Amino acid sequence: MVYRFRVILDNDTEDDVFRDLEIRETDTLEDLHNIITQSFGFDGMEMASFYMSNDAWEQGEEISLFDMSEGVNSVKLMNETTINDVVHEAQTKLIYVYDFLSMWTFYVELAEIVEEVEGTDYPNLMFVHGQIPDQAPEKAFESDDLDDDFNEFDDDLDIEDYDNLDFDENWN
Repeated sequence: MVYRFRVILDNDTEDDVFRDLEIRETDTLEDLHNIITQSFGFDGMEMASFYMSNDAWEQGEEISLFDMSEGVNSVKLMNETTINDVVHEAQTKLIYVYDFLSMWTFYVELAEIVEEVEGTDYPNLMFVHGQIPDQAPEKAFESDDLDDDFNEFDDDLDIEDYDNLDFDENWN
């Protein structure tokens, strides 16, 4: 079977930028990474990761291009993960981040699953819409949990007043 994906640049501009592509369900996420980078004109030499996502596009488990964990909590790797291991009819969305310094972020969504067409080379770039900007779009991080009035040093304590600080000098 062949998976058809729409890969959309997370972009706050008026112009939509996306690519439609086809790839075999048994190909790896590294193969998907390669066609995404090629279709958007990247050289593919930067660090990248896919993240599992729910319908609200919330970032979940990481699947990395390289294992950077240094033996601590190793992550899944793209070259060891087939597409149909992480994407199927019940789990259709991934978030893809390319170049962690620039943070190019893409929404990858399974559009349909079709039969393989004889004579078609896969992966296959089907459709291109929009030009990628020269720089990654700025991210506006918003959270309802942040208190704009918070000041970590606004606690009315005088750190020069050792006698009234609440700790035991001889704790050891």
